[in-house]
Amino acid sequence: MERVKVLYISQEITPYLPESEMSVIGRYLPQGIQERGREIRTFMPRFGCINERRNQLHEVIRLSGMNLIINDTDHPLIIKVASIQSARMQIYFIDNEDFFHRKATVADENGNLFPDTDERIIFFARGVLETVKKLRWTPDIVHCHGWFCSIVPIYLKKAYHEDPFFAHSKVVFSIYNNSFEGTINPQLAEKVLFEEIEPEDVTLLREPTYNNLTKFAVQYSDGIIFGSQQINPEIEEFVKNSGKPVLPYQTLETYIDEYSKFYDQLLEKK
Repeated sequence: MERVKVLYISQEITPYLPESEMSVIGRYLPQGIQERGREIRTFMPRFGCINERRNQLHEVIRLSGMNLIINDTDHPLIIKVASIQSARMQIYFIDNEDFFHRKATVADENGNLFPDTDERIIFFARGVLETVKKLRWTPDIVHCHGWFCSIVPIYLKKAYHEDPFFAHSKVVFSIYNNSFEGTINPQLAEKVLFEEIEPEDVTLLREPTYNNLTKFAVQYSDGIIFGSQQINPEIEEFVKNSGKPVLPYQTLETYIDEYSKFYDQLLEKK
């Protein structure tokens, strides 16, 4: 029997970014799932505050060099990789000079989201999916962590749904208590349109607040996991009304086995 393949797309992973609820799960969940006999690949953005030398990142020439067009502009896609030796695990980084070379992750020193956040999350989502195709790897589960990954689900369900690499992938979205204030650029709704994505598919993105981005990810996912104990009540209600399978918050002692079981349940559903 073929091993189940799980693709992890994470906003934060320690030790590359500081420890947080999400970055710790981003680091130890893939390792735990791999130790349970699954095959994994893990991706995150190459934010400018990540120390390349200390973390021994290097460019993967055979995967780099593609251009992604967003809003009629070409953006070169650079892929870097680093290894966590103790876990026998590689982390792939999505990089681009325009989007990821500032010395911060998602907001400036005053806590304001960067004005090009809309294009950064599109570039990240498409960059991961195009790189997975280049790796010729077919994930059974695509598990997204954090709002920075919130448009991956619609790409999988609408733009790449007939692609043989993703046609049978189940999408899991983990929700954390990591909201932001205000909205990102409302042009996101137009810029996201790609292949078979139509304007009526992206209604929630016309006001891209944290809550709406999260609801949007839920809308196009197959299963939802609460990665934090405290979840915004409006989002919690939306998830409940969605009728999607939900895994409630798990402690650090139990979460790897429970997530693994949750993947199996989703794969059993046709």
